[in-house]
This record gives sequence, C-alpha cells and structure tokens, in this order.
Amino acid sequence: MRRRQSPAALPPVPFSPAAARAHRAGLGLTPEQVADGMAAHGVRLLPTHVIAWESGELRPTEEEFIALARALWCPPAQLMGTRPARLRDHRVARELNQDTAARRIGVALRVYQQAELTGTWDGDEERTHALAQVLGLRLTELVEVTGRGAALDQRLRRCVDGRWQPHLGAVARLVPVHEDDLAAVLTVLHQEHQVSSPHWGAATPTLPPRDRPLTPRFWELLGRRPTDIPV
Repeated sequence: MRRRQSPAALPPVPFSPAAARAHRAGLGLTPEQVADGMAAHGVRLLPTHVIAWESGELRPTEEEFIALARALWCPPAQLMGTRPARLRDHRVARELNQDTAARRIGVALRVYQQAELTGTWDGDEERTHALAQVLGLRLTELVEVTGRGAALDQRLRRCVDGRWQPHLGAVARLVPVHEDDLAAVLTVLHQEHQVSSPHWGAATPTLPPRDRPLTPRFWELLGRRPTDIPV
C-alpha cells in the first residue's frame, strides 16, 4: 500500500502575538476559554499553548491558526499582523486547507502544493480564474502571488516600445480580464510613452519615457475601467 506523500514544507503562517492578545482581551476571554472555543472547532490543546502563542514563544500551525481565529471571532487575516503576501497566506485567510483549495480550483493536490512552494502558477485561463475566485484575489494580488509581476512588466515594455497589438493575448494570459479593457489600457499606455506625460507622477519627473515604470500606471488605468476577473 502506497503511503501518502507529505505536503511540501512551507514557511510558518504569518502570526501576530499582539493581535491575538488584543482580540482575546477585547472579548474578555481567558486562555482557558479560548482553548475551549478551539476545541469546538476540532483542535484540542492546553491553555498554555494560547499563552505561548501570545508571548511569541510558539507559533500556531495552519489548523491551529484557523481554529484560533474562529474562537476569537475574527477574520484570520487580522491575526497575521500583515497583509497576505503569498498564495498560502491568502488560502489560510479564507480558512481553507490545501486539499480543499486544490479541489475547488480543479487541480491535483501536488500541483497546488507546488504553486504554494514556488510562488509560481502555470494554470490555464479557467484554472487561473478559479484560483482567483477561491482565494478571493484581486487582480493585483493574483499577479503578485503567482509570480507574474516581472513577466507583466517585460511584456508592457514591449507594448510601449513597438506595436502593442501583437502582445495583447500574452498580456491577457498574465492579467485575466476582457481583452477590450486591456486594449483600451494598452492604447493609452503606448500613447503616453511616446510623449512626456504628467500621469507618470511627480516622483520620477526627470526620467525619460523609456525608463519610467510601467506596471503602476497600467494598474492605475485598468482600475478606472469597470472590469474585474471574469467568471
């Protein structure tokens, strides 16, 4: 009988001891009551674990982290102390384990585990849409956590240095929105790149058009259109 392969090693869940203490104090709960609340969500441990988390001596596992958030009646992201920055962070913030996330996205568990481990995503358009929906990712977050930021910047550079039309499909694969919206944004980006424009911001007034950063302006222009990840 084949043994099930262990999940890939991942860094600890982002966790803020101060946030955990603040939420518990705000509810007027003792560590014992928090431990009892976690037991109701399937995680049994001693009150000393809660104390150790709040002191920073220990860090909760994924399962413990989600149960703690439920016991404290707060969104898991509020216990992270920072905004979710990786696929794994966004998944835990949605109170999902890897198996559930992979099943809802429609990929094999090992494929999803590899994406979390490497920070890259090679799914097709349908699976990418599913990833964004399951993890509640905005467009900027989707590009960031799937390792597409550098590729997007390179593609935008090609769009403004020459004709943008041949690159429309490639940009759409990186940023899954309707091509009509992308075409409108790329048209403006290309036009602005050809002339000196105040839209590039006062922070880089001396940079020639070729050296100006493209991705921030791309997101600014896209954000003005009534578009989102299509479903």
